[in-house]
Amino acid sequence: MTAPSSSQNISNAENTQPAQLSAARMAAVMRRQRWQDFFFHKLTLSFAALVLVVLLGIIASLFLRAIPAMQEFGFAFIATIEWDPVNDKYGGLIAIVGTLATSVIALLIAFPVSFGIALFLTEICPAWLKRPLGTSIELLAGVPSIIYGMWGLFVFAPLFSEYIQPALASTLGKLPVIGILFSGPMIGLGILSAGVILAIMIIPFISSVMRDVFEVVPPVLKESAYGLGCTKWEVVRKIVLPYTKIGVVGGVMLGLGRALGETMAVTFLIGNAHKLSWSLFAAGNSIASTLANEFAEAETILHTSSLFLLGLILFVITFIVLSAAKLMLLGLSRKEGTK
Repeated sequence: MTAPSSSQNISNAENTQPAQLSAARMAAVMRRQRWQDFFFHKLTLSFAALVLVVLLGIIASLFLRAIPAMQEFGFAFIATIEWDPVNDKYGGLIAIVGTLATSVIALLIAFPVSFGIALFLTEICPAWLKRPLGTSIELLAGVPSIIYGMWGLFVFAPLFSEYIQPALASTLGKLPVIGILFSGPMIGLGILSAGVILAIMIIPFISSVMRDVFEVVPPVLKESAYGLGCTKWEVVRKIVLPYTKIGVVGGVMLGLGRALGETMAVTFLIGNAHKLSWSLFAAGNSIASTLANEFAEAETILHTSSLFLLGLILFVITFIVLSAAKLMLLGLSRKEGTK
């Protein structure tokens, strides 16, 4: 064999140099990409951790500021009706009952109305009306709560006391057992009025979520059902609802969470009276309205601590509701996996 010439060595060296440069360039690019992924991962992790830190900070601040009231009243605070700033005696039962009562009333009214709106928009509404009507509903979700409260106080409450409350008292008020719920002074303010306004406020949220989940149902499923001769109601009951029940529950719980923490609209309409009554026409109070009305005027440490304890209780109630919704959704998901 003859040894390679010097010209061949030069050409081989020239061929290997670009390959080495290309490999080095690729290695540098890969190192840069690994660093980019590392920083991106840490950045997004910090954003997620920030939410958790803020949540824990809120819980800790509420708990620490509520310690004097917890030491003074203990668990009896939840079951005590008395709220007397003059004598520094406080109990949260009236505010807790008012919060739960107004939220339940709002949900009982808002759920069927929202379901009907979403069903109409996705299954029945003509194409020319669907967009403006859907946009109008979404715009209602952006109306500030204080506007709802002002409208409720100056427009809705007079009409409610003049027409709706007398009608309820003369019909449902005459029934046994539940008649006591629709008795009492007809002044347009009270638990029922606040619940109705809350329902109006959460309807846009629930109906928007329901409409979105109804629209993700594959058209082929509905067309197949129609081809078999099903009516619209049968398609909704047997195809749409089973396919979207998880999203429907999520939308309802979103609206309930909004209703539990609403402040200004409830403050305008609930009556702001520390009284407990079986009548839904009677004035009452909620946790949010109590905080809004008394936080700025609280002078003693025990009064301020009791308000913080009410805030902590509201946080716990909301947490329990959302956790129950999450468990319900997980249960529905497991059932779907076994079918």
